[in-house]
Amino acid sequence: MDILIKPIITEKATTASELNNCYSFLVNTKANKVEIKKAVEAAYDVSVEKVRTLNYGPERKTKYTKTGIQSGKTNAIKKAVVQVAEGDAIDFYSNL
Repeated sequence: MDILIKPIITEKATTASELNNCYSFLVNTKANKVEIKKAVEAAYDVSVEKVRTLNYGPERKTKYTKTGIQSGKTNAIKKAVVQVAEGDAIDFYSNL
């Protein structure tokens, strides 16, 4: 099971990484905090102090068309905010 899907690089996440040493990731919906901590430590060679997770349910959408009502939904996602130890840092831009 692939735990880390991709890092979240937004203005808010970048500010949190600079000020609080917290990094955000999009993770597998079935991963728990212990698995996320081990995956981040193995992938980026840092020591993780705290992991916080956020579950987002699917967004449901409905369109009214000539042929009738079309309904659909997006996928459910899970985000993880990882706080690393003081002095450690993760550089997302090193392998571009």
